[in-house]
Amino acid sequence: MKEKTLRLYNTLTKKLEKFSPLNPPKVTMYVCGITAYDSPHLGHIRSAVVFDVLTRVLTYLGYEVVYVRNITDIDDKIINRSNQEGIFWKDLVEKYVKEYETAVEKLNLLKPTYTPKASEHIPEIISLIQILIERGLAYQSNGDVYFRVEKFPSYGKLSGRKIEELLSGVRIEVSEKKENPLDFALWKSAKPGEPFWESPWGLGRPGWHIECSAMALKYLGETLDIHGGGLDLIFPHHENEIAQSEGATGKPFVRYFVHHGLITINGEKMSKSLGNFVTMEWLFERFHPEVIKTFLLSMHYRSPLDYSEESLKNTEKAVYGFYETLYWAEKVQSLKEGLLSEKARRLEKTYQEFKTKFISALLEDLNTAMALGYLFNLEKELYNFVSKTPQLTSEEEILVKSIAKDVRNEASKLLGLFQTDPISFWKTEREKKLKPLSLTLEEVEKLVREREKARKEKNFQQADRIREELQKKGIILKDTKTETFWWVE
Repeated sequence: MKEKTLRLYNTLTKKLEKFSPLNPPKVTMYVCGITAYDSPHLGHIRSAVVFDVLTRVLTYLGYEVVYVRNITDIDDKIINRSNQEGIFWKDLVEKYVKEYETAVEKLNLLKPTYTPKASEHIPEIISLIQILIERGLAYQSNGDVYFRVEKFPSYGKLSGRKIEELLSGVRIEVSEKKENPLDFALWKSAKPGEPFWESPWGLGRPGWHIECSAMALKYLGETLDIHGGGLDLIFPHHENEIAQSEGATGKPFVRYFVHHGLITINGEKMSKSLGNFVTMEWLFERFHPEVIKTFLLSMHYRSPLDYSEESLKNTEKAVYGFYETLYWAEKVQSLKEGLLSEKARRLEKTYQEFKTKFISALLEDLNTAMALGYLFNLEKELYNFVSKTPQLTSEEEILVKSIAKDVRNEASKLLGLFQTDPISFWKTEREKKLKPLSLTLEEVEKLVREREKARKEKNFQQADRIREELQKKGIILKDTKTETFWWVE
């Protein structure tokens, strides 16, 4: 059997590389989490979903993943929002962290090993800054501390930017406190109305970049296997993290940088600052969590993903179609003893090919789009077989149930999808969709049974009347050889 090897695109080397951790079977991974100053949106959740799948794939390969996803809970944006709303900064943070945690819980994402907050690591941050000052890589100026970019020769190796080019096109606000306009803040002196901590340089608070370096080094050591985040974090955030961390330790900070593309709306980045974002709370009111997750996985993680409600509705049809197939597969019963037909053997062959291709797609730079393609292709064939085969043999029943069970296991284990029992799924979704129509599940199913009885008695006028009555309420019926399947548009 071919060895299962993961390949990842490494932003640091700009190429696809075979993944090989520093200390197998342990894998260390740090992912930049939210800055908790507003409600989480789809862009934040794409990041969480991408690295959830990466964790699942690494675990499947037998690695022990130590996964850190931080929370930035002290930052200019948090302070500004806190002052605007007249709410204590910690209360503001707590509100939005709770919203984020609720969202990832609804999506059934694996919990990181650690979810550290910056404000809980001030001693580590101060200690790291002190090391940088001792090494001549940082300096204090009127209560602030800055990193000397020109003292770190490899600055720009992640983003591909050169110091000279950055200086010639500099748009960074000039400060009399800085030796060089490219120098960035490690510690900021306290201003009136801002939270602060004691430090060797006076009262103040940490800069954003140093927070992540300190937490990554504390929980994962001097060299990380994987560091992840959105493409927008490559510069300056991750570039500055490299400078700080390697400047302090003298060792490579990250072996594989993994960056995902951004969520866009009409081709423009979805962001709070632009005001063009949809909150997760709004999305959960309209779509099942697995629909949202499937949408986020429908494009390769390094590509931009353009949001539209229409795209989510199309994804909803695909997810519901999958659960319908699983529903029929669970209910199928053989009507005669016998072996596999030619048609059944073709289905079995597709299933065997799926098992190889599905995991191969995920191992080739986490290609969830291709993996989903294989998954839905098999689902389509399974549905056609179940719905169009008049009588299943005992061997065919075993095959159908085996495929359905295995597909659910694979999708659940590696993508975190289709984790709900299909019969329970349909009961819950029908009840949810009926609520705005002021109808109950029992009322609809009573009418469906009445119609089935009318059809058996060849009372087609009565059957058509019930169908029309349900259609007017947005309820769609699908007659099959065993029962009538219904859904709410």
